[in-house]
Amino acid sequence: LQILYLLRHPPTMDSFIGKRFKDRYQVLELLGRQTGRRTFLAEDLHTQTQVVLKLMLFGPDFSWEDLKLFEREAATLKSLDHPAIPKYLDYFELSKEETTDIGKGFALVQSYIEAQSLQDWADAGRHFTGQAVRAIATQLLEVLIYLHGHQPPVIHRDIKPSNILLGPATDRNPGQAYLVDFGSVQTTHQEGTITIVGTYGYMPPEQFS
Repeated sequence: LQILYLLRHPPTMDSFIGKRFKDRYQVLELLGRQTGRRTFLAEDLHTQTQVVLKLMLFGPDFSWEDLKLFEREAATLKSLDHPAIPKYLDYFELSKEETTDIGKGFALVQSYIEAQSLQDWADAGRHFTGQAVRAIATQLLEVLIYLHGHQPPVIHRDIKPSNILLGPATDRNPGQAYLVDFGSVQTTHQEGTITIVGTYGYMPPEQFS
């Protein structure tokens, strides 16, 4: 009955700000919103550091496929260790006390990277030289070499400007590049049906076939 009510009366974004999860992670502001997921900047009250808190909630846009990808993202981040990839910190199911006004769900906590996405930089009017573009591409290729050399190999499947973070630029460097959002990853050891994921315009044609 609670899930049915929440499907008809989804929580507003304002209801999350200031809320505390696991008596440890306090929500500060909304960072992003995707189908079935909400991403927040939060403070880890135990370490006094900022973290990224991703919530998967049983709402009107919930699907079991989204939950599968959410759990896959948590498992993948937990197995990775690279300076240009967010670090896995925690994963938990929301307790009954925490879900009285927002509904059942799961939470993934990862390290916060203080950088803007390449999409945000472009929208703000920043222009990149050919040399800067090559430098960013080289950094990303190094991340992909690490991912594809992992056992089992990890395929990101959704590389696009909004999933690439770029730190402050220096005289010789356009900024440290980071690869984020591993909710679409696939490993070569996975079996069964394959979910088609990605973003139109950035997805390679062979991924459709």
